[in-house]
Amino acid sequence: MSEDLQIIKGSKAEQYGSLLPQIKALVEGETDGTANLANIAAALKEQFGWLWVGFYLVRNGELVVGPFQGPVACTRIRKGRGVCGTSWAEAQTLIVPDVEAFPGHIACSSLSRSEIVVPIFSGTVVVGVLDVDSVELGAFDSEDQRWLEEVVRVLPGVNA
Repeated sequence: MSEDLQIIKGSKAEQYGSLLPQIKALVEGETDGTANLANIAAALKEQFGWLWVGFYLVRNGELVVGPFQGPVACTRIRKGRGVCGTSWAEAQTLIVPDVEAFPGHIACSSLSRSEIVVPIFSGTVVVGVLDVDSVELGAFDSEDQRWLEEVVRVLPGVNA
């Protein structure tokens, strides 16, 4: 596939509906996980303009920052700590409308106001998370959850 991304305007559903096939085409046949995560992060950031889009991967019992787009990030997160660590521990997507109201929130960027974190599974084991931050309060909802869970499912060898 050409690496040119077709950015569209419209409803969330229209934007995700246009972007998902492009993400699938980007990762199709590519076996390098870093390349796939990097392209997915870039595609999401380009389409939606969020503050931060990236991945944390489970390494030696903690989440370690992986490919991302946005400001400098926290490098390591313990299980159960912050939104990412809690999503990992609970093995479920977390939507946080106001990060200041989340107990134990880790402020990697003071600009972040809301967040969604989607766990990435290999079988039944969480192997990482997709983390997205916005400068707007309440930026994420169940529609984002549904589509972003679909995005992580396109990763080769991953079942979310």
